[in-house]
Amino acid sequence: MRLVSFNVNSIRKRMPHLKRFLDRHSPDVVFLQELKCKTEEFPALDLAGTGYKAHVVGQHGGRNGVAVVAKIPFTVVAEALPGEEADAHARYVEIETGGIHLAGLYLPNGNSGGAEGYQYKLRWMDRLRGVAKAHLDNFTPFAMLGDFNVCPTDADLAPGALPPTDALVRPETRAAFRAITNLGFTDALRALNPGAAPYTYWDYGANFEVNRGLRIDHALLSAELAERLTGAFVDVAARAEEQPSDHAPVVFDLA
Repeated sequence: MRLVSFNVNSIRKRMPHLKRFLDRHSPDVVFLQELKCKTEEFPALDLAGTGYKAHVVGQHGGRNGVAVVAKIPFTVVAEALPGEEADAHARYVEIETGGIHLAGLYLPNGNSGGAEGYQYKLRWMDRLRGVAKAHLDNFTPFAMLGDFNVCPTDADLAPGALPPTDALVRPETRAAFRAITNLGFTDALRALNPGAAPYTYWDYGANFEVNRGLRIDHALLSAELAERLTGAFVDVAARAEEQPSDHAPVVFDLA
């Protein structure tokens, strides 16, 4: 099974990029983030004839938004992260396929909205931990893929790429990420690249050309799925295309 996380930074601009990626790598399931459109605005007709089906969780106002695009049958389990009824952000979708639960997520950045914006990020991570723990307690094979907006360690960003006060690297952010992984999850890209895991995000400008990037797109696998992990790589070629997303797709293979 080939799983993918891809922050497209506007699906209406990047649908051609997504289709080229599907042609190159033929993944089974792709989780998209930062759609920047309402559900009904997703260009689903562009997928006609590709063999892929999309389930979209867009957001009013054209912010955020996540989707799953798959060529295998799946059942949608959830369209929102539980735990905060007032949270109207479109940041989570969970599916079941073949007895496996897969979640696609777009974790809050935490740098906007002042102190409350950062507290929202931490609350969201704590809510995600609750969902993850429930799956592990039920012995459900479970994976979380997406843009976590977290650099787990200093090795996950180019030197000087972010100040220590940035929400992606603050100690509280990293502690919240460890609280999730310490439940028993494997950071898939790091596991297969223990020395130097590749970056997944480069800001626009010259940062990509000089590889001044961040590793913020992750897949966290429960033990059952970590045992099946056979490959993981970043499709840097997608980031090198004309008018790309600032993220590259990240690919994970399970036996």
